[in-house]
Amino acid sequence: MITVFYDGKCGLCSKEINHYKSIAPEGIFIWEDITQSTVALKREGISLSQGLKLLHAKDENGQMHIGLDAFILIWGQLKRWKIISKLASLPVVYQILTLAYKGFANWRFKRLTHCQIAAESEVKS
Repeated sequence: MITVFYDGKCGLCSKEINHYKSIAPEGIFIWEDITQSTVALKREGISLSQGLKLLHAKDENGQMHIGLDAFILIWGQLKRWKIISKLASLPVVYQILTLAYKGFANWRFKRLTHCQIAAESEVKS
C-alpha cells in the first residue's frame, strides 16, 4: 500500500486529498493526516515541518517520494489521472512542475500559522 502524509489543516491540501480519496480504488492508499498524529511521520525520520512543507508518500517498496514525485506516485494509481502522471514525468515538464510546486509549497508554508508554529518549535528543540 502507498502511505500518503498530508497537511489536513491546509484547506487546499485537504480538498485535493479528499478528492483523491473519493476516486481512489480500495486497498491502494493509507492516508495519514500529519496534523492529527505525527507518529507515522516520525517513524520515517521526517520532521513535522518537512511533512507540512512538501507532500510525502511512501510506496509499497518502502521508498519515500517527496513533492512532485509524491503526486506522480498518487496520480499513477488513479483512473483518469494516470495520463497526468506520465506527462508530469516527462523531463522538461517535470523540471517546470518541480520548480512551480516548490515555489507554491514555500509560499503556502510561510503563510499558514500551523506551519510556522511547527517550524519555530523545531528551531527551539
